[in-house]
Amino acid sequence: QRHLVESGGGSVQAGGSLRLSCAVSLNIYERTCMLWFRQATGKGRETVAAIDSAGTATYRDSVQGRFSISQDNADNAKTTLILQMDNLKVEDTAMYYCAVGRYFLCGATTQADQLAYWGQGAQVSVSS
Repeated sequence: QRHLVESGGGSVQAGGSLRLSCAVSLNIYERTCMLWFRQATGKGRETVAAIDSAGTATYRDSVQGRFSISQDNADNAKTTLILQMDNLKVEDTAMYYCAVGRYFLCGATTQADQLAYWGQGAQVSVSS
């Protein structure tokens, strides 16, 4: 069973918008921290947004005001994690992944390695 299944992404011109979704099949105790991270070609992983069990969202400085992380249709057994990306820039081009786990110091500085479950990734390409 795949606990995280991503959808969305694609190609867009700079200034455009894209939306990523991550279907999460985990109970509320296993998903106290949920985040989106990205990895561009030849670069390391970087967390872009995180949301904790209280619903508090935090963002990497470079995406603050442009990206929004949220949940939809949450119940005890599942939820959908969403990343709305507006005013995209060329430097946002990367493979994007959702990551979920039991972690209580959840924020934009949380590293994906600290979470147990990862999605399969979705490509986001932004052209000038």
